[in-house]
Amino acid sequence: MFNLVHFLLFVLHHLLQAQALTLPQDISALKAFKSSIKQSSIPSWSCLASWDFSDDPCAVPHRTRFICGVSCSPDATRITQITLDPIGYSGQLTPLISQLTQLTTLDLSDNYFFGRIPSSISSLRNLQTLTLTSNSFSGSIPDSVTALKSLETLDLSHNALSGKLPKSLNSLTSLKRLDLSYNKLTGFLPELPFNLLELALKANSLSGYVSKSTFDGLTRLEVVELSDNSFSGTLGAWFFLLPSLQQVDLANNSFTHVEISKPAGGNSDLVAVNLGFNKIEGNLPANFADYPMLSSLSLRYNRLRGAIPLGYSKKKSLRRLFLDGNFLIGTPPAEFFAGDTEVTGSLGDNCLRGCPANSQLCSPRQKSYAICKRAYSGKPRS
Repeated sequence: MFNLVHFLLFVLHHLLQAQALTLPQDISALKAFKSSIKQSSIPSWSCLASWDFSDDPCAVPHRTRFICGVSCSPDATRITQITLDPIGYSGQLTPLISQLTQLTTLDLSDNYFFGRIPSSISSLRNLQTLTLTSNSFSGSIPDSVTALKSLETLDLSHNALSGKLPKSLNSLTSLKRLDLSYNKLTGFLPELPFNLLELALKANSLSGYVSKSTFDGLTRLEVVELSDNSFSGTLGAWFFLLPSLQQVDLANNSFTHVEISKPAGGNSDLVAVNLGFNKIEGNLPANFADYPMLSSLSLRYNRLRGAIPLGYSKKKSLRRLFLDGNFLIGTPPAEFFAGDTEVTGSLGDNCLRGCPANSQLCSPRQKSYAICKRAYSGKPRS
């Protein structure tokens, strides 16, 4: 008798799951989502083509309808994920997406969505991942996106977004990964969310200083990629002392000075730094040699002068060193050219003396004496 009861409950459970259980507002939102995409961009074998509303989206099993692209809650009543296949869907993101209030993931990456990101997206209070990368979204990033308190990943990279970053970006207290690279964003950096692990804003038109207040309290930040913008001024010593910092790419900006302090207690996780193609003046920062795990350093094509610090050549962790395109003088440390050296990179296009012509490190050749003389307003001396 006991086994019979369990069997009947099992059958009843699966019969109920096979019925239409999805909340009507979720179904209408899915219908609006699909209808906002050009029919001509939906191949017959695609995820969207399988969305046949003659069946319930969360019916179990899906079999031939809703075979991919959507996921449902355990009780089969709510849509929790939309993850489209990257096959070139073209259309706009409907404002009715706001009805999917239990959505945790929205991933439309690598398609041809265009138009604005609807401000109604702020209704998706359970959203943890918003990935719209590699589409053609335009207009500004809606300020309402900062209402998504559960958001952990925000990736809007490789679109045509313009305007300024939302001022209250730091209100995204759960955000860990932010990638807005390869857009047309302008203006300054606002204060950033304190739980951030990775920040990528490459290839925009952002400007101004990189200030300490922007990064205040970011004790978990590991990766900063701000290359190919118009940031300027001095990069303060506080920046490289961020306690969890590992990788930094600030190349192709307009920084004029960089301050480097020794890491506190000699401890730092910093592994790679790229400050190439800026306008940095002064001597090479000798304190980079005190960062114990630093393996890649680029300061190429700046306006640096003076000699190469001896500490650079004695640093066992250093594997890649690019100092080419500056006005460095003197004789490069002999350790760079020892038979057991593992350093690759370039010391070329400087004003160095005695850089062995047979060493790959010395390519390209040094600047002419006339250029170096003008740079030092007379004979360059080490």
